[in-house]
Amino acid sequence: MSHPFAEYPKAEAYLPTAFVWRPGMYIAGVDEVGRGPLIGAVVTAAVILDPARPVPGLADSKTLSEKRRQALAGQIRECALAFSLGRAEPDEIDQLNIFQATMLAMRRAVSGLSVAAQAVLVDGNKVTDFGCPAQAVVKGDQRIPAISAASILAKVARDEEMVQLHQRYPDYGFDRHKGYPTAEHLAALERLGALPEHRRSFGPVARRLGLT
Repeated sequence: MSHPFAEYPKAEAYLPTAFVWRPGMYIAGVDEVGRGPLIGAVVTAAVILDPARPVPGLADSKTLSEKRRQALAGQIRECALAFSLGRAEPDEIDQLNIFQATMLAMRRAVSGLSVAAQAVLVDGNKVTDFGCPAQAVVKGDQRIPAISAASILAKVARDEEMVQLHQRYPDYGFDRHKGYPTAEHLAALERLGALPEHRRSFGPVARRLGLT
């Protein structure tokens, strides 16, 4: 039986169960980057790939080198039928919690697509209301090319934001740890204090600010 990703020989022959797939269906892959960092937005992407213009080498963004991610991101933007980034800012994360903020950012990414998605596949085990059928796919960034593409766009975008933040605050090392709670970041947080972009609801930041 044909499947949604037949144009990708190495892709798993995955068929959704939450909706009936049919050839030519506009399926958006959705993924996020930035749930774990102590600073900055959580960034999401939604991608509808073009079966006539496949992008070879799609994979989970975490398994790719920075140079390879950037090259693939350019190809995705050039070849996809549609793509969109979404985000939730630190104050929204603090207000909603990181899970709800991530779902909000995913909805924003899907709603920003220039081609309306007829169904959505999301990396992970939870979905939100996208206004169309949706299904979560565990390890989807390794199994579904459109989700892999979304993971790449989201990571490239967020990493670029961390490099920009490093240019403003070079003593924190954001260009290296990308905001994750590494020993270097925690030491800088203790030594220099929290920045406006830090997430107040995250333990290390809250403790540094005396909020817990």
